[in-house]
Amino acid sequence: MAAATCTGGTSTDFNGDGIVDTVIADPNATVNGAKNAGLVRVVLGGDKGVFEISQATSGMNAQPERGDQFGFSRATFDVDGDGCTDLVVGAPYEDVTKDGEDLHDAGAIYVIHGTPTGIGAGSTIESYTQAQFDSSTVTEAYDRFGFALKAGATAGGEPYLVIGVPGENVTVDGTDYADAGCIHYMQGSSKYTVNQDDPGVPGVVEAHDRFGYSLAGTNRYFAVGAPGEAIEEETFAGAVTVFNHTITSGVPTALAGMNQGDGILSGAAERDDGFGTSISMTSFRPSDQTYNSDALLAIGTPGEDIGDTVDAGSVTVVRMQPSGAYTQTAVAHADADGVEGEATAGDFFGQRVTIANTDTNVVTTADTVRLAVGIPGREVGTAADAGAVQIFRPLAALGANDRLLTCGSGLPGTATARDYTGIALTSGSSNLYLGVPYSKASGTTKGVLYVMPWTDADGATSTGATTYQPGAGGLPGDGVSFGAVG
Repeated sequence: MAAATCTGGTSTDFNGDGIVDTVIADPNATVNGAKNAGLVRVVLGGDKGVFEISQATSGMNAQPERGDQFGFSRATFDVDGDGCTDLVVGAPYEDVTKDGEDLHDAGAIYVIHGTPTGIGAGSTIESYTQAQFDSSTVTEAYDRFGFALKAGATAGGEPYLVIGVPGENVTVDGTDYADAGCIHYMQGSSKYTVNQDDPGVPGVVEAHDRFGYSLAGTNRYFAVGAPGEAIEEETFAGAVTVFNHTITSGVPTALAGMNQGDGILSGAAERDDGFGTSISMTSFRPSDQTYNSDALLAIGTPGEDIGDTVDAGSVTVVRMQPSGAYTQTAVAHADADGVEGEATAGDFFGQRVTIANTDTNVVTTADTVRLAVGIPGREVGTAADAGAVQIFRPLAALGANDRLLTCGSGLPGTATARDYTGIALTSGSSNLYLGVPYSKASGTTKGVLYVMPWTDADGATSTGATTYQPGAGGLPGDGVSFGAVG
């Protein structure tokens, strides 16, 4: 039975009934004959139905087209304050027609409002190209507006949305820097555009920085990855910038710029490391505070060489403080002391990361924080690139409690070549969402999503994962990259 009104109470509750709902993307799905047009399915908690959303959905000011990849990025927040969660979906490869010209991969985003009866057809739907979202900017080919998304509410209760545009060309003093990147930031109804030439933002605008490639955030901070950032002469070394939600000089306040050559973080900034390819952030409460004043930021560096092992990958965990000071709390890789496995070329450890505080109501300890690291290039038995996910307690000794999950060991199914397990990860305080969008489990490339309680993911219980896959549990049987999350 549908609720009469939305009541809120969970971070992902599109019909406002107080039960968590699940979002599952398939950005390579065929829609109305258009390959890779993409779609998103929402499974309402409490067995209240499955809703499919695509550019063919009634009320959507768009048409599914080949290669749009609707669902490539997703975020959730309650933008209108009605108690029903609203869904933001990115289609960064959307072609936009302007003045008769087809602007390839300009990108678009869509805000689909939740209702007491569900989400999708019948919802209020807002669609934006870059210039429609912020009239001070221009929609251009290959900007990839919406490549990354992050949304939530500030500590003051204002909804916020961050949109990554890593393909944005930025002009400084008459010079055009290709793919320098920018972000759009919305708080309440106010909108701001930010790049590395803005007041207080660390770094300088350079070609191929790809600022906005990855995003993360909490109610007090948000972070922006620029994995193409050059550090001195080392191209594509990567960097991450952390902001708070206070507006200063017309932009959010930048607190810190981080890279592996900053003298604080371990390692060295090296060519093609890709520091910041994936980032994730969670709240942190120090022992001397009564609230979550700080944050933990996990940063994936999948191109990191470990010794002479090329592209083995690593992850850095940083504690961020309100002053802008930050400290390194952990560095994880397969050759770290006691960690299961060994660094292997092409593992890409850290291609995806997600970090979660499982109880934000208490002082943060080693027992409350979990880190999941995607290793999509890991060989499992003889299955090349089958992939894996490794679970850590990043505030404790890394090797003391780590657990390696692969299909057939900790996860259902059988590890198969080129499954790339670990390519899709996200989490909340209770659950880890682990997608295997290229799984061959059903005999074809359809995909699967596992939702695991953190206590099960780290081996503390054995309740098992909830499995979502095409053709089961009320889900349609078609799928191409079902389970793409993160």
